[in-house]
Amino acid sequence: MEMARAHLFIDGRVQGVFFRAFTREVAHNLALNGWVKNLRDGRVEAVLEGEKKVIQQAIQGCYAGPPGAKVSNIDIQWEQYTGKENGFNIRY
Repeated sequence: MEMARAHLFIDGRVQGVFFRAFTREVAHNLALNGWVKNLRDGRVEAVLEGEKKVIQQAIQGCYAGPPGAKVSNIDIQWEQYTGKENGFNIRY
């Protein structure tokens, strides 16, 4: 089991469509830790920690997004797993 941390920058129509709540639900359903927040430039930023193959499932869920969202790109930066994230939160 390979533990990992993915730092995501999600582009497209991702604000004002409940994307953060959707991402939190995906993370909870897959037992991932981390956070998600809106950026001023219109993107969404997220950090996911957990088993790498499970994170990859969550990323696929983010590509699908909630109704009304249209994801054009997800920039994924794989980082060293820290284990410091506790639960999954929406940051403001």
